Amino acid sequence: MDKKKVAVPLVCHGHSRPVVDLFYSPITPDGFFLISASKDSHPMLRNGETGDWIGTFEGHKGAVWSSCLDNNALRAASASADFSAKLWDALTGDVLHSFEHKHIVRACAFSEDTKLLITGGFEKILRVFDLNRLDAAPTEVDKSPGSIRTLTWLHSDQTILSSCTDIGGVRLWDVRSGKIVQTLETKSPVTSAEVSQDGRYITTADGSSVKFWDANHFGLVKSYDMPCNVESASLEPKSGEKFVAGGEDMWVRVFDFYSGEEIGCNKGHHGPVHCVRFSPTGESYASGSEDGTIRIWQTTPNHSVDEVAKKIEGFHINKEGKTAEKLSDA
Repeated sequence: MDKKKVAVPLVCHGHSRPVVDLFYSPITPDGFFLISASKDSHPMLRNGETGDWIGTFEGHKGAVWSSCLDNNALRAASASADFSAKLWDALTGDVLHSFEHKHIVRACAFSEDTKLLITGGFEKILRVFDLNRLDAAPTEVDKSPGSIRTLTWLHSDQTILSSCTDIGGVRLWDVRSGKIVQTLETKSPVTSAEVSQDGRYITTADGSSVKFWDANHFGLVKSYDMPCNVESASLEPKSGEKFVAGGEDMWVRVFDFYSGEEIGCNKGHHGPVHCVRFSPTGESYASGSEDGTIRIWQTTPNHSVDEVAKKIEGFHINKEGKTAEKLSDA
């Protein structure tokens, strides 16, 4: 077999339970970062390029279903089964605030201007918290028709996208009126929704289908049937010519955006793939799995793994006097 065609990922160990959500920060003056949510209750922060561990956020007492970073990667947020969402200092790992809820919190997202945090979960209520007034009561958006699975912002924080655990479709909420203004119809519940970096497309995964929607006019642009049920999909942010999807068959597949043709298949996970996300540079993408690992795959097959390994060797961030361990597929 031609070795060049075998994708060798960087394998990030550390979580003791399934990895259920991944989120990349935009590119900052210090590079870009990757935060992971896991059922082990400890979100982890990593260097987005090398996968090197930076720190672990400790404080939740239940599974963490969602985690994210603000646009400057200075603060993190997490949504947990312990009936809380937490705001963290991403530089120190300290809890800045804990937002108490009355049921499991499944999703959270920072607004583009980083001033607001939205949460949602089993209570079927979208709450918008003002991060400049942490003790103030949140604004409650109209009741969701189902338990909230995913949340993201759109249109410079004028619109909120939500999907539900138990019913199909993506709902678009007008932030000012608090009402649903549009529904993107899908047969199965949407398990992943992502707004493309250029704001043109909304990428969704539902059942065994990946769909691309016009983010401004909300028409369906592309819909592709996948080889199995997929839980997550992500569009390459620079050219937009390919996308990745992962699901129950444990493989991370790469597809051509224009034709839907499969152009790559990465094997390595030992359990279903729960989340896939492209890095903001488009040079790599990460996958998180039931097996508790995160794998970072290079987009270009001829990209030297040794080159990335050298970057890892030279990258050290201390936390309590420890340097991050080199990653290996042990």
